[in-house]
Amino acid sequence: MKVCILGNGLVSLALAKALINEDIFVDIISRKKKVIYDKERSLGISKSNITFFNKDIVNIDKLLWDIKKIEILSENFENKKILDFKNNQKLFSTIKNYKLYDLLFQKIEKSKFLNFKSKFKIDQYKLIINCDFSNNLTKKFFFKKFYKDYKSFAYTTTIKHKKVKDNYIASQIFTKHGPLAFLPISDESTSVVYSFNGNEKIDLKNEIEKYNVGYQINKIGKISVSKLKFFSLRSYSHKNILAFGDLLHKLHPLAGQGFNMSLRDIKKLLELIKSKKENGLDLDSSICSSFEKKTKHINYLFSNGIDLIYETFKFESKINTNILSKSLRLMNKNKNFGKLFTKLADDGIVI
Repeated sequence: MKVCILGNGLVSLALAKALINEDIFVDIISRKKKVIYDKERSLGISKSNITFFNKDIVNIDKLLWDIKKIEILSENFENKKILDFKNNQKLFSTIKNYKLYDLLFQKIEKSKFLNFKSKFKIDQYKLIINCDFSNNLTKKFFFKKFYKDYKSFAYTTTIKHKKVKDNYIASQIFTKHGPLAFLPISDESTSVVYSFNGNEKIDLKNEIEKYNVGYQINKIGKISVSKLKFFSLRSYSHKNILAFGDLLHKLHPLAGQGFNMSLRDIKKLLELIKSKKENGLDLDSSICSSFEKKTKHINYLFSNGIDLIYETFKFESKINTNILSKSLRLMNKNKNFGKLFTKLADDGIVI
């Protein structure tokens, strides 16, 4: 059995490793063999996805930094805490993108089940997983989508600071210009993501100092900037070609759920492939239609839920009120609300 994967990003390599673990041959099609990731970028991975990753892909425990508490603050509420969620073990964990990518690349590079290629023919494969924005198949078959331009930018960096013994609290401040997140990645470093509304350039260093949640900063790293968009594909597949990863859905980063959604997609796709394999059936176009049927509605609801949270806080800031913040603060006193929110962030929508 053989599967073709277009693209060689994080999702592609994670999927490839999961398939290789099942003794399935994989061809990865990409112009360049390896992607060079920005060392300032970090990911948050939910607890359930870490369990899945360790079991079905590769163990990543040594690369993780556990987060045991999340605090949500609002500038419209005088930077006071409106929500908090905690767990004595962990709510989720952070990891550097490049470290995860390098580990996956190292694990698959020399596998007898994997080949890197720069060219391919569609009729060579019964199942093609497309994770590549730039290829002709994407432009031809996967261009119809629900789309929104947030007209804002994500500014990302890493701050080096004085050692914090228990640096396990992730903080997100809903400022008047967009959400600003502090995500610990070690006891001496914390990732910062500021989703700033508007096209004007900002001095991120000044913004970090303004909203600093208590770090004694020694150094601010290289700053990267990317345009923020939301989209969800209208159709997941074309014949034996399945769109996948960021090609399927792109979210606002405020909840850190983009990669987590892709991991849940890998889990569901792997279940379908395992079932076919166990029953001695081909890996073909039927997997594409089954995957779309099982995941499309769930992904659509979840991604639009994230968008609604963003737009609601944006509206509160725009009309200069704190009604939403006050309401959430009251709801936060209800333990069931915290459990529900935590479960959604961990498992996504389960239907």
